[in-house]
Amino acid sequence: MSISGVLIQTLGGLGLFILGMKMMTDGLQMTAGDRIRRILGAVSANRFVGCGTGAMATAIVQSSSATTVMLISFVGAGMMTLQQAVGVILGANVGTTVTAQMIAFKLTKAALPAIAIGVSLKFFSKRPSRRYLGDVILGFGLLFYGMTVMKLGLSPIKGDPAFIDFFTRFDPSTIGGLLLCVATGAILTIMVQSSSATVGLTMTLAMQGLLSFPAAMALVLGENIGTTITAELATIGATNINAHRAARAHTMFNVLGVCLMLIIFPHFVKMIEFITMAMGSGPVDLVENGEVVNISRFIANGHTTFNVVNALFFLCVLPWLIKVAIWLSPKEEEEDLDLFRMPSFDDRFIDNPIAAITQVKSEIVRMADIALITLKNTLASMQARDAKKLSKWRRYEDHLDAMQKEIVRHLTRIYQSDVSEAEAKELSSMIRMTNNIERVGDAVENLAEMTEDIIDKDIQFSKDALKDIQVISNQAVAFLMLVQDGMQNLQPNFMSDAQTIEDNIDFMRDEMRTHHIYRLREGVCSNEPGLIFSDILSNFEKIGDYCYNIAQGVAGIK
Repeated sequence: MSISGVLIQTLGGLGLFILGMKMMTDGLQMTAGDRIRRILGAVSANRFVGCGTGAMATAIVQSSSATTVMLISFVGAGMMTLQQAVGVILGANVGTTVTAQMIAFKLTKAALPAIAIGVSLKFFSKRPSRRYLGDVILGFGLLFYGMTVMKLGLSPIKGDPAFIDFFTRFDPSTIGGLLLCVATGAILTIMVQSSSATVGLTMTLAMQGLLSFPAAMALVLGENIGTTITAELATIGATNINAHRAARAHTMFNVLGVCLMLIIFPHFVKMIEFITMAMGSGPVDLVENGEVVNISRFIANGHTTFNVVNALFFLCVLPWLIKVAIWLSPKEEEEDLDLFRMPSFDDRFIDNPIAAITQVKSEIVRMADIALITLKNTLASMQARDAKKLSKWRRYEDHLDAMQKEIVRHLTRIYQSDVSEAEAKELSSMIRMTNNIERVGDAVENLAEMTEDIIDKDIQFSKDALKDIQVISNQAVAFLMLVQDGMQNLQPNFMSDAQTIEDNIDFMRDEMRTHHIYRLREGVCSNEPGLIFSDILSNFEKIGDYCYNIAQGVAGIK
């Protein structure tokens, strides 16, 4: 076979592997994505429990990228602490090794039957749950069929002197060869954006005798460095400090872990050989029918052992790791820039609803933060009659409008991709929440304009009117704070609290209007202040209605 033929068949096999991996991941996320997101969102403060949670979640959805992106978004939205997120990301590194363990079982004979069953379920089933199961089975089949195609593509070159000369450069017995292996593994993973795919390619090369076990392990260590690019890319365009810190910590423990392992690399290789042989595997260099039959099991065990040891080590020194990550990240004062930042969504995750929804959710939380700041600033200006404090409201309102358009546009794009029924309902709720936060901004805009009139015309209210404004505005602020907290940490009594505040605001508006009419009759209030007072009450009542609509979206009712 010509060099071009070998290259085409190998890349085609790798493409099938990546396609299978993507389909299997999508199918698993469709069936378990919502549960995984809830589990990660409520992760324990105990770093070891969090690590186990991350490993379990990633093993289920078969994508450390999805887990990492979700966690960075959770941290950016304030839904979990930096220490919690870093502990879970360590677990995600362990969970992603399940793919390599699966490959090592050599289920290539099941590839074509799995493809046949998967196609039948995916294209001929009426139930969505069976179609998602079809995705999982079809992806599984394509993954192993891709391994077979890669193996057949590489088979003719294992006796070619030119290729043998090329692969002998990957000799980890020398420092230069060891570093070449690590660098190659890292670069391949950055290019392919899937450590599972590059580990699969490494296994195929090793099974064909083109890579020794030490060289394959050095490549795998490099692939662990390359996979950190996903977390770093997830923070591009973000100015949230903790999101940067989480990504930086992820990069640090992978890079430092590999560096530490390189120091003891020969002993690490011998340890993996000893452990795998003790588990009942044959010799690492056993050749049958021209194939190194056991090496994939050794590579899979080495991949898992490295990540488990790395996770346990850094869990023990987690506080110091986080301190260094903070030192390497943007400084604290830059966090104010986050306020007027436009939402930045990564289109790479548009077909990955579990990650895409989490990204958008963090932006909706930020939008609610801005609405709350705008409301508080306007109320402070109204109370103090300070035009200077009021000067920023228009910028806040314009930014809320721009955020609403961008978020709804991206949610619509996600909705148009292949989403489950549960995800479609959640997307609909998120659009409802976004629109109502923007309407809160509109109501605050009305209050700001009325405040400008009050200051410019020096309009005076009676003591009772001022007291009423203070009371109903406190309820409006409390309602917006309640829904904002609910977005990050939904409590069992959330809707009952929301209903109570909504009823209180409606009752206050009616009572205050009645008292206002009485004051007009008694001559305590004049007409112009009275009209403005009535409009102020109406806008607070609207804010209550909008907050209740947001609460229904948060609770998943509408």
